[in-house]
Amino acid sequence: MQGTKDLTIGPIKRRLFNLAIPIMGTSFIQMAYSLTDMAWVGRLGSESVAAIGAVGILTWMTNSISLLTKVGSEVSVGQSIGARNTVDARRYASHNLTIALLIALFWGALLFLFAHPVAAFYQLPGAIADKAATYLRIVSTAFPFVFLSASFTGIHNAAGQSKTPFYISGTGLVMNMLLDPLFIFGFGWQTAGAAWATWVSQCVVCLLFVYQLKYRSRLLGGFPFFSRLRKRYVWRVVRLGLPVAVLNVLMAFINVLMARTASACGGHIGLMTLTAGGQIEAIAWNTSQGFSTALNAFVAQNYAAVKKARILEAYRATLTMTSVFGLFCTLLFVFYGSEVFSLIVPEREAYLAGGVFLRIDGYSMLFMMLEITMQGLFYGTGRTMPPAMISVTFNALRIPLALFLTSSGMGVTGVWWAISITSMLKGLVAFAWFRVLQRKILR
Repeated sequence: MQGTKDLTIGPIKRRLFNLAIPIMGTSFIQMAYSLTDMAWVGRLGSESVAAIGAVGILTWMTNSISLLTKVGSEVSVGQSIGARNTVDARRYASHNLTIALLIALFWGALLFLFAHPVAAFYQLPGAIADKAATYLRIVSTAFPFVFLSASFTGIHNAAGQSKTPFYISGTGLVMNMLLDPLFIFGFGWQTAGAAWATWVSQCVVCLLFVYQLKYRSRLLGGFPFFSRLRKRYVWRVVRLGLPVAVLNVLMAFINVLMARTASACGGHIGLMTLTAGGQIEAIAWNTSQGFSTALNAFVAQNYAAVKKARILEAYRATLTMTSVFGLFCTLLFVFYGSEVFSLIVPEREAYLAGGVFLRIDGYSMLFMMLEITMQGLFYGTGRTMPPAMISVTFNALRIPLALFLTSSGMGVTGVWWAISITSMLKGLVAFAWFRVLQRKILR
């Protein structure tokens, strides 16, 4: 197939590594959008960080919804490529993009209309809530760019062309980094400036994907971006992507409730710690997610080609690489959490509180790496339900556990321990579940 890489042949570790590194880079770039905004807005004070942090959780929810068609693209297009079915690969690509646009328009309109009630949910002071609502209204109009870019990325990953999303997303990040200080301080737009910088950057990324596919790569021999939806293709995309989207949306929603608990126990410093700390934690999460996505694409092609031995070897290699990085993140967060946090928010009270969060969260890094690696293995075989069930169950457990721990005298640190403990449990259960089903999946 034109423009695709055959992952069913060749050295396994090199294939995985070459596929994973650009995906990791793309994940870091997407994370860096929020970190860049927070780093610049952090110079305005912790209240401004709390404002965009509150919206950041909704942005996380938005990215979670976009996973429906991103994962749908990676699995449906990837398995079609592995089965040498060019017609289905093209049709799945078109259907994922069409579904992505329809969802983006609905979700963006919803958040735009209800921006103020959503911001008021966190019970923040009026001035901070107003900043959050303004920020949310601006970024919500960019959701079509976000959703389409996610699907474009999934299509390229399925074809083994993970470098293209990396280069395109990198261009958007550089633009965001240049526009942030200009819009925030140069034009005096403050938090709204960070939102507009993100809007322009995401628009450029989407347009670059369009240009790449229309005039340069002609991936899969070319395909229409939008098409009339057919039930068979829609159902498969939804069946593959919906469990992943739902579990991530629920996780984001649970994080909203956790953020409210943190705000109630620790004020705006508690909310800021959870949101900014979550962005820093994403360093580890995005690394493991990069390897997981690479494993997903690799397994999808090899599973369709019935090459089970290559799948097992790829799984072991991926687990080794993510474990090494998980150990590094544990040491970094546990021993240097405050120093790391101060790079984002230099205010003393803020980075000391952030250091406590990172130290507690650091204990769960290896288990988080294990969980996300197992997700990639399950996704590639088309079994997206087990990881969803594990994630939903233990993320939901965070709420009563956090309420219990905070009411037991631990204060806001009870929220941090609830997050860390449930992350450990998710990794252990995901690993055990795969071991039980291994013979059935890879017999």
